[in-house]
Amino acid sequence: MIKEFKAFISKGNVVDLAVGVIIGGAFGKIVSSLVNDILMPIIGVLIGGVDFSNLSIKIGEAKITYGMFIQNVIDFLIIAFCVFLFVKVINKLSSIANKQAKNVDKDIEKEEIVETELSVLKEIREELKINNKSNKKTNKK
Repeated sequence: MIKEFKAFISKGNVVDLAVGVIIGGAFGKIVSSLVNDILMPIIGVLIGGVDFSNLSIKIGEAKITYGMFIQNVIDFLIIAFCVFLFVKVINKLSSIANKQAKNVDKDIEKEEIVETELSVLKEIREELKINNKSNKKTNKK
């Protein structure tokens, strides 16, 4: 069982997942700070200082804090938009890198074609020289 556990834990997917979770947690803190400390105060000013988190209805003994729900929905939308922008930037950078790699591959391929054409032309030239020399020898006889 220990050997199986070692094999499981040493697989690349587990390590990648662990790194993703750690980076995701750190990124979540950054986005939460962006939402709570920067965007929500601005949104609060824009909508007249309304704080959704305090909105509630009391039904009998139960207090329904629908304001917190609204606040969490707004937080979610802002966080989702930030993640969307982040992924969009990463995809754009990846796309640029892929295009550059393809251009390098094309340049290498063109060089190989030119080198191949040159080598074929050199072979033809050599063959012509050989044939021309043999023709001169037969003409002299």
